[in-house]
Amino acid sequence: MSDLVTRAQITLLSRTLHVPEEKLAHLEKLGAANLHELQERMAKVMFAEHNAIFSRLSLLVPIIPFSISIPLVQRMVPPVMAGRAAGAIGVDHPKKSAEAVALFDPGYAAQAAPYMDPHAVGQLADIAPPGPVMAIINELLRLRDYVTAGPFLAYATPTLVQAVERDVHDDEGMIRSASFAYSGENISVILRHLLSGEGKRIPKLVDTILSGSEELRLAALSVFARCDDDVIPAIGDILFDQGSPEQIADLIRTFLDAGAVGETLRFVAGLSPEALDRLAANPVVAEPDTLAALTDAVDGSTDPAVWQGLLSLTSRTEPAVTSEFAAVIALFDPATLEQVAELGLGEELTTLTAQSKE
Repeated sequence: MSDLVTRAQITLLSRTLHVPEEKLAHLEKLGAANLHELQERMAKVMFAEHNAIFSRLSLLVPIIPFSISIPLVQRMVPPVMAGRAAGAIGVDHPKKSAEAVALFDPGYAAQAAPYMDPHAVGQLADIAPPGPVMAIINELLRLRDYVTAGPFLAYATPTLVQAVERDVHDDEGMIRSASFAYSGENISVILRHLLSGEGKRIPKLVDTILSGSEELRLAALSVFARCDDDVIPAIGDILFDQGSPEQIADLIRTFLDAGAVGETLRFVAGLSPEALDRLAANPVVAEPDTLAALTDAVDGSTDPAVWQGLLSLTSRTEPAVTSEFAAVIALFDPATLEQVAELGLGEELTTLTAQSKE
């Protein structure tokens, strides 16, 4: 399985091009960053064409009051056409469009949202009233249209983040939507607020994840593994405080069985010492399948975060478990180990591999 962010970008590209995901599977080798750039370029070209077609409608905005035009639009215009037209109008008249958001029925707006120019969505997020935007997001989550809801969350301003905490109560929907937001920095803004907000949402989110489906757990891992350095430890402390050893073991097995080992190690690399100690003491780490999955993930890798996750974890396991990891890693290609040492992890690597000789 390719990494989770890459798969999300394939889904987004599929939505943009109106092509089944399986027909784009061969593009996974491009990686998440290149797929994200490709999707944005394709969207820019396609929406530029839409905007050119619907630009004449923009001329009517200053003439026809919204109180007249919007009820007519909702009765007579299919949502797909309204979404494409709204993109053109939103680019030309962002302030007027922000006013119009409050007049649309949330159900109609949610059906139109997938066809809006993402650039217009970003503009609206800056100036639209939070209440109507939250109503649209809640409707998107009710429809389980997480691909469309993701960009709304990605563009969230501080005011909208506060509104999300207050008005969006679908924890699973919020997590799965956030997994389609490419920017870890934007995700971190939302989670940072939820960590410190009065709503105490993160513990509730964690409970939802621990008892959730595989798809939800993988979405959460994709979100958490991309967070900023100050967010991951805070999330991890809550996760390991609330989750029982059995729940944590089951969660880790879910991640590894799905092939999301790189994301798991990146998340582990950011954990606090206390959370690392709890994970290292969990019996799941000593299981042969875990050892094989983790060592396979770093063999040949020069990703410092992935290696840091493994080295931080194994430095805290029981000596017998550490020795098992060390014995496998000592057999790696020396060129790989030299490259890892050059990443600034030489001391930790030397300490681990020395265990194989004891």
